[in-house]
Amino acid sequence: MSDLLETYRKATRPLPQTNKLWPLYAAGLENLGVDGRPIATPMPTHGPDELLVRHDACGLCFSDIKVIKQGQEHPRIFRDICKEPVVLGHELSMTVVSVGEKLRGQYRIGDRFIIQADIWKDGVNYAYGYMIQGGLSQYGVIDQRILDGDHGNYLIPVQPGTGYAESALTEPWACVTAAYQLQYRTGLKAGGVTWIIGTPPPAPSPGAGGDEGARYTISAGFDATSHPARLLLTNVPAAFAASLRERAAGLGIEVLDAPDVAHPPVEQADDIVLLGADPDLVEAASPFLADFGVFAIIADRPMPRKINVDVGRVHYNRWVYVGGAGPDIAAAYSAMPVRSTLRPAGRAWFVGAGGPMGRMHLQRAIQVPDGPATIVCTDVSDLRLDDLRRSFEGEAAAAGIELICLNPMNREAYAAGMARFQTPPPSKGGGREGDGSSTRSQEGGGFDDIIVLAPVPAVIADAGTWLAPAGVMNVFAGVGRGTMAGLDLGDAYLKQTRVIGHSASSIDDLRHMLFLAETGTLSPNRSVAAIGSLTAVRDGLQAVMDTSFPGKVVIYPHIKEMPLTSLPDLQETMPTVHARLKDGREWTVEAENEFLRLMLA
Repeated sequence: MSDLLETYRKATRPLPQTNKLWPLYAAGLENLGVDGRPIATPMPTHGPDELLVRHDACGLCFSDIKVIKQGQEHPRIFRDICKEPVVLGHELSMTVVSVGEKLRGQYRIGDRFIIQADIWKDGVNYAYGYMIQGGLSQYGVIDQRILDGDHGNYLIPVQPGTGYAESALTEPWACVTAAYQLQYRTGLKAGGVTWIIGTPPPAPSPGAGGDEGARYTISAGFDATSHPARLLLTNVPAAFAASLRERAAGLGIEVLDAPDVAHPPVEQADDIVLLGADPDLVEAASPFLADFGVFAIIADRPMPRKINVDVGRVHYNRWVYVGGAGPDIAAAYSAMPVRSTLRPAGRAWFVGAGGPMGRMHLQRAIQVPDGPATIVCTDVSDLRLDDLRRSFEGEAAAAGIELICLNPMNREAYAAGMARFQTPPPSKGGGREGDGSSTRSQEGGGFDDIIVLAPVPAVIADAGTWLAPAGVMNVFAGVGRGTMAGLDLGDAYLKQTRVIGHSASSIDDLRHMLFLAETGTLSPNRSVAAIGSLTAVRDGLQAVMDTSFPGKVVIYPHIKEMPLTSLPDLQETMPTVHARLKDGREWTVEAENEFLRLMLA
């Protein structure tokens, strides 16, 4: 048996004549494969500057479900999948089994890799598992789009001793770790488009005089060292507008009048600055915010109502709303830079924490240095919450972290558990000032960090009401562009709160996560909840749809037929594998090795 595993690792076994895979011909799980099973196609051939790779392990992702539901309409699919079906699978590890003659000095049979699936070549997206055949197949071809793409080589080497599932799951894990490394601008975009919008001034106090606009200034980002290329002005107070035009003339900045907020003379603005608390203007101007755009609100009084914010664009396009009381517009950017890391010794709330991604966020929060002092995890499934608690409460306690798990469907218990975090807090909380305890009666209550993993607008809107002063809410859930949620953006300048979002990861993010896995800093293996063979893919995807497991489903394409099996069930079916799980519940490299010794085809 051990010789079989060693031969597999070295990739010296003779290659088969066929390649089994799961084609998706149209939207709907019923259009995956043929008669509910994978198909067999001729073994793929590769050219002199290409590699033939074996797919060793592939995680199933909710992004796969989006393709199954949308089919031809998915934004990453650019062909008729009825004629050229999609083969899903982008969370995978692979081994080189054949090398084209032009690449033999660079690659060897047996080399192991993971792949950054978001592949670009000459400005065109060819994502692995979307436009390029993905990991729900036994073999694939790595061509020059991958080896020499717009961002270099999308393959990342894996050490020989790293597990197959362990390395495959660095892809979703990289999305998690990247969410805490986001960087945002701290000033107007140099060379960009800035749009300044005025609002009707408030009624002057008795005896007051002068132009309301005279109070506004821009102390940085609008000078010889750095400035936008174009400036749009809409109803800006006369004195401030005159000052801006004079400075723009000296800097060579083009100035455009934009009298109609609904129809500005540009398609997008990198920075939109609103002088006042007008929710209608925020909603009218926001659709023109560019990718990575900043919307700054300069005001000192509350918004009269909540604002419908496109949280899908916050998530996918990295929009951010900042603010300040003025008069310096630059201070709205720089006085409170946007924070993406969890506040040390703070309070963190993971909304929808019971799923695979929520568990990754929680695991990271417990294991990183200078983590939160209190973590609240909420989910609508008692089963998931109980598993979450059993998996992490001991480790959290050892790290000095209070871990609280609450189900909002259990209304009384949920209300009681969340009462201590209310904003403002209950009258006279019982914590000691300055000791980091959870009541914070002197600080106004709330959470320093809220990570939203549930793509539900009402849930996102409710979570936003729990932010503490200077708190950050990260809309991590994959809400589509155009998804609106009602948020009080007055908090952005009155409480300095921030709402940020994140999607996907870069090559550097994936490389960093692999380093964390291979050095034992973070273990992707802890995310594995169920395993199966290639024939179990359909059941695995259905399980992802139904949220049947608290963690990830991992497929091993080269094992004997095996139904989808949860790790606890291995105690009955494969006791020697189960015996090598950590604490009887977590996947390990040792368990995987024993599993492959038993199951390699």
